[in-house]
Amino acid sequence: MENDNTSAFEGFILVGFSDRPHLELILFVVILTFYLLTLLGNMTIILLSVVDSRLHTPMYFFLANLSFLDMCFTTGSIPQMLYNLWGADKTISYLGCAIQLYFVLALGGVECVLLAVMAYDRYAAVCRPLHYTVIMHPRLCGQLASMAWLSGFGNSLIMAPQTLMLPRCGHRRVDHFLCEMPALIGMACVDTMTLEALAFALAIFIILAPLILILVSYGYIARAVLRIKSAAGRKKAFNTCSSHLIVVSLFYGTIIYMYLQPANTYSQDQGKFLTLFYTIVTPSVNPLIYTLRNKDVKEAMKKVLGKEEAEIE
Repeated sequence: MENDNTSAFEGFILVGFSDRPHLELILFVVILTFYLLTLLGNMTIILLSVVDSRLHTPMYFFLANLSFLDMCFTTGSIPQMLYNLWGADKTISYLGCAIQLYFVLALGGVECVLLAVMAYDRYAAVCRPLHYTVIMHPRLCGQLASMAWLSGFGNSLIMAPQTLMLPRCGHRRVDHFLCEMPALIGMACVDTMTLEALAFALAIFIILAPLILILVSYGYIARAVLRIKSAAGRKKAFNTCSSHLIVVSLFYGTIIYMYLQPANTYSQDQGKFLTLFYTIVTPSVNPLIYTLRNKDVKEAMKKVLGKEEAEIE
């Protein structure tokens, strides 16, 4: 108990990539670049969805939520990561670790549910086009977005304290570059089977249930698209959903591997690079995916840039 109290006062040591010092400077530059791209891209999506009336639709309402979520997610983890990569100090305070763990878990959960909500929106747009505005009315959109945010933060409210309260027998070295649940559970000096079972049960509701809803939605969408006789119609329907499908594939591919495998098979090196991928790469490419593959966003950007050019002239 004395050792645990000491670690609570002194905090933790984020080992990160300190065993590969030649990589740290390269990673610092790469991560900083991706972070700036994430902020720029997602802020652009949010601003466009606000200023352009053509983007005042359910799809862009949820996309703005996703962009805000990605900005919060990266800001909650990357600044500390950059600080630890830049110098010899690899520490993080106990409070800082607790806050980071809570928001990483919460925002990851929010994204899982939000992607399912966006899949339902695409189902309504493709399969029920004549009733779309009635189904996806503003009140329902607000309720669905609120459900996503509340479920993610509720899940973290359960798992984060349980993870932090595990006895660690004075161990302070976290073999990771952020305070993430699998790495912290791996530090415990007691049997964690009960906590892992709880984490798996909650993951079914936060990760697997939304994924099943996404797959069911796209099953109906695929059936509706195959019934469209014209090639132009099928292409339009595919373009409506392709950006979301790419984002779902990138996000869920890493999350499922990270959180649904047994702890005894968890590889720290694999975990670090997978976490690096969904922490810095996915949030930065989301705006790019939606911008490049979405005509409305590109037109809105041209309109805003055109106004700015006119003002300069």
